[in-house]
Amino acid sequence: MEEIRINKYLTEYGFCSRRAADRYINEGRVLIDGIPAELGQKVSDGMVVTVDGKEVRATRSRVFLMVNKPPGIVCTAEKKEKNNIVDFINYKTRVYPVGRLDKDSRGLILMTNEGEYANEMLRARNYHEKEYLVTVDHTIDKQFISAMKKGVYLSELELTTRPCKIKKISDKQFSIILTQGLNRQIRRMCKELSYNVTDLKRVRFLTLTLGDLPEGSYRELSESEINELMSALKRE
Repeated sequence: MEEIRINKYLTEYGFCSRRAADRYINEGRVLIDGIPAELGQKVSDGMVVTVDGKEVRATRSRVFLMVNKPPGIVCTAEKKEKNNIVDFINYKTRVYPVGRLDKDSRGLILMTNEGEYANEMLRARNYHEKEYLVTVDHTIDKQFISAMKKGVYLSELELTTRPCKIKKISDKQFSIILTQGLNRQIRRMCKELSYNVTDLKRVRFLTLTLGDLPEGSYRELSESEINELMSALKRE
């Protein structure tokens, strides 16, 4: 193992998020060879890392899960959130959500113990595609579709969204493909155009499609799905 920073080590080997790792280090709960770790300190082969006396070993298999998140579940690993997605799926090893899907929304969320891949997927500059099915509270017109496609100025965030792909499905439903992940972006875009979202479901992330996975369930990705996803990340 090459030298890596202690917070990255704890993330890579599935113990906690990088933010949580920094907190544990500041609280003196992380030891390297029996000595309290410092922020930015590096770990290499042969070193023993413990958190609260429990050794964190540099051995684990990579895990990628596709979850069909129901409304009401929060995409966070923070234990203080009683409806956090980590406790909801209760997977056998520690995994973390890649990005967020707001509490009121549902659909595909990816979870993994591969911290670096998760970070790569979240980088906005990479323009990773995410597709959604959206239902609104009144009839969609041509002006709405045109405005959404070109990009909408979000007054709350003081910025204009990237151009996107959008297709009307029925009077009150459309599909939309985004390449950015602003907080509650679709809901904000619709609100600016005097529409309210009544249902929002993510159905695709890059090469992964939700398919018929039941709501509230998850499944492990196959090796071919993981390889295809990794290839897509490298291409973008």
